[in-house]
Amino acid sequence: MRGRTGSRTGTRPRIATRTGTGLRALSGSRTRTRALSGALAVLLALLVTACGTWPGTGDTVDGGLRILVPNTPGGGYDTTARTVARVLEETGATSDMEVFNLPGAGGTVGLRRTVDERGNGRLALQMGLGVLGASHVAHTKVTVARTTPIARLIKEPEAVVVRKDSPYRTIADLVTGWRESPGDVTVGGGSSLGGPDHLLPMALAGAVGIQPKKVRYAAYDGGGGELLPALLDGRVDFATSGIGEFLDQIAAGQLRVLAVTSDRPVAALPGVPTLKAAGIDLVFDNWRGIVAPPGISPADRKRWIAVLTALHGSRQWKAELTRHGWTDAFITGGAFATYLARQDKAVAELVGHLGLD
Repeated sequence: MRGRTGSRTGTRPRIATRTGTGLRALSGSRTRTRALSGALAVLLALLVTACGTWPGTGDTVDGGLRILVPNTPGGGYDTTARTVARVLEETGATSDMEVFNLPGAGGTVGLRRTVDERGNGRLALQMGLGVLGASHVAHTKVTVARTTPIARLIKEPEAVVVRKDSPYRTIADLVTGWRESPGDVTVGGGSSLGGPDHLLPMALAGAVGIQPKKVRYAAYDGGGGELLPALLDGRVDFATSGIGEFLDQIAAGQLRVLAVTSDRPVAALPGVPTLKAAGIDLVFDNWRGIVAPPGISPADRKRWIAVLTALHGSRQWKAELTRHGWTDAFITGGAFATYLARQDKAVAELVGHLGLD
C-alpha cells in the first residue's frame, strides 16, 4: 500500500437481540423486538461495571487524509480502516491516506483525541457500536455526539469461535458444557463492557438459560489483536467477535466457528450454522462507521463523503465485503447523523438498563 499506515498498533456493530424484554434493536433500519427471556432479564439487573497531551496533535501527512483507529492492530476497526485506505489508493480516489492506532479505554482515548482535534478536516475516527458503549460506561466527558458524522460503512455479524483442539465441536456442545459448569468456562471478547463482544455472550447466556451472573467474561482490546492470542493459548474457552477478525486463522485451521449471529448464513463461512438454525433464538449484528472532529468545514466534510462514496461504488470494495464477511450498510451525511444520534441514545439507555452507568 502506497500510503502510510503508521505503526501497526490500533473492534468490531446494527445490534439486534431477538430474545428481548426491553433490549430494542439498535438499528436505523426496521427491526423487530421480542420479549427477553426471564434469564436475560435477570442479566440486565446483575451486570456491573468493570470497567491531555496528544502525540502528534495537528500533524498531517503531506496534506493527506488520516484515519485514527482507537484500538490495537488486528481488530475489527483496524482491519476496516486499513482496508478502506488500501482500496482508496488502489482505485485512485486518494493517493496519500495514513492509518494510525491510538488504543485505550475501549476506544474512548481515540474518541477524545478526535474531539480535541476540533476543526481538523483531514482527520477521521474509525468507530462503531463499541465506542458508543465504552463512552457511556466510562462516563467520558467527550461523546460521539460531539463529532461530525461522515458515513456508516458496514454491518457485520459476530461469530462464536473456539480453537481447533477445543472439546466443543458444535454450538450444542458448548451450550451443554457451559450450562453444566458456567463458572469454569471463560468467554473472551474484543470489546470492553457495553461493547458488542460483551453484549453478545451475555445475551447468548440468557437465551440458553444460564444465569448471567455466572458468566465469566474477559475483555481484550481488539478481536484480532489481544483476543486472538488469548483464545489460541487457552486463556479463554471460546470467543465472540466480528467474523472478519478470525478469517485467516479459520482458513489456516487454527480456529473453528461454531455459529454465526446473523439471521442468514454467511457466504464467507460456508457450512457454519446461524444461532437460529441451531435452535437458539438470537440475532445480533454490529456496524462500523467514520466520524470526524467537530467544527470541520463543509468543504472538508464533503471531501470525506466524496472519498467514501467513491470507495463504496468500487468493485474492489465490493470484493472486500465478500472476503471479510461484511454486509454493505453505506449511508452518509444527514442520514448517518440521524442514525448515529438514535444509536447513541439507545446505547445510553441500554447501558443504564444493564446497571453500567
